[in-house]
Amino acid sequence: MAPKFVLLWTDAVLLLLLIAMVWYAWHVRRHPNLRDTWGKVFADAPSLCSALVIALFLGVTLLDSVHFRLALTPAAGARPTAEIAYDTRTMSLLDTLLGKLVQSRESSYSVPLSYVGFTKETRVVDGQSSRVFPRLVHGGAHLANPQSEWMADVVLRGVEGALAGLGAAGLFGLLVARGHARRQRIPLGAALREIAGNRTRLPLRAAMITLAVLAVLAGVAMALMFAYHLLGTDRTGNDVFYQALKSVRTAFVIGTLATLATLPFAVAFGVAAGYFKGWVDEVIQYLYTTLSSVPNVLLIAACVLMVQVYIDKNPDLFATGAERSDLRLFLLCVILGVTGWASLCRLLRAETMKLRELEYVQAATAFGVSHWRIMVRHVLPNVMHLILITTVLEFSGLILYEAVLSYVGVGVDPSMNSFGGMINLARSEMSRDPIVWWSFAAAFAFMVTLVLAANLFADGVRTAFDPRSRAFRPRVFLPPTPIVVDAPTVPR
Repeated sequence: MAPKFVLLWTDAVLLLLLIAMVWYAWHVRRHPNLRDTWGKVFADAPSLCSALVIALFLGVTLLDSVHFRLALTPAAGARPTAEIAYDTRTMSLLDTLLGKLVQSRESSYSVPLSYVGFTKETRVVDGQSSRVFPRLVHGGAHLANPQSEWMADVVLRGVEGALAGLGAAGLFGLLVARGHARRQRIPLGAALREIAGNRTRLPLRAAMITLAVLAVLAGVAMALMFAYHLLGTDRTGNDVFYQALKSVRTAFVIGTLATLATLPFAVAFGVAAGYFKGWVDEVIQYLYTTLSSVPNVLLIAACVLMVQVYIDKNPDLFATGAERSDLRLFLLCVILGVTGWASLCRLLRAETMKLRELEYVQAATAFGVSHWRIMVRHVLPNVMHLILITTVLEFSGLILYEAVLSYVGVGVDPSMNSFGGMINLARSEMSRDPIVWWSFAAAFAFMVTLVLAANLFADGVRTAFDPRSRAFRPRVFLPPTPIVVDAPTVPR
């Protein structure tokens, strides 16, 4: 029977965001100025490489954003016309692809790529009770003699995965080189030499190296994650690599939705304060000054706790636990947006005050153009570069903010995977001996990779879109060369 698709709040917003991104890409292709500016962004090697990393995280997010509930098998003797019952668990496409990781639950901790548990247990060996490291149920279960086969099996699987990743990256590189050769109308060998010599308009060599590294890592992970616990297991025996992949969607949702939630308040109040001045400017200044005076953590914690009380008192509004935790995530994004628009509003106010005094705005006012039309047609397009730059810069900051909020217990729902939740659960294990380090290290590595890629991409966007960050190269005008005309010969 067909599953029942479930559209969560964040799924709907991500779908709308994806549609908006496709529309914006089509809009950029139609306008040469925007196309050239974005071409400068991707002409920067760090920006292009970081965009590929962000695209990989976005792919994981989209796979984890298609949710459904499986239909239950009808009981024996049930009538054919009986209503179909569905599972109470809400799954995603990522859960389906990684179903073996979901089911490979151990009893407790295990080291990455290990085949035994982390702590000793009392077991009967040869008729005697002794303390030994227990064999894992799923990790390395295919090994008949793990003490002699484990190292060779891990190395062989890792090498096979790396070679498969290199092969896939090489095939994709050939396709890119063929496309470049067809576009430039040159032979394939010449196109490969241009890419290797970094003589192309886009830094294709850096992009190919980045894709090769990502493909090798993905190949090794796919070769090992179903045979072993790639990043170990946590206290309850759940796979840490699966938790890290599930946390990617939470970080992406926090970074995008919370950033977008700040735009309506920041743009409306900032442009209005800078354009109208007077009492409008004073009221808006008083509003965002008061908001900036309240500690953000306390304000957000208070709002989250009020939302949590409402959710706890109305359990009948949610059919599954996933819908309950997703609504809390969505409202957390809204709270972050409502409380975090002051900095962008202040920036837009200052820029609008400068634009208001320019000649074309004064001319539009003199011709009787309405204030609304002036703000929409003349002011707003000239502050879009600030909005875009701030949006990209705030993405990484909000990801770190979510980790802090989840660490103190006022972030996402505890049943939802997040980097902050992983760090919060692992903090008590950092003081034990021996240290359980892999859960904290996995969350740290994934979060740093995503934030670093977002920051590098933001630097490229800021350099391309901000006129003040561009290097000014004055043109040198040489004086005209004097033309010497021979004097006519006068006959004597």
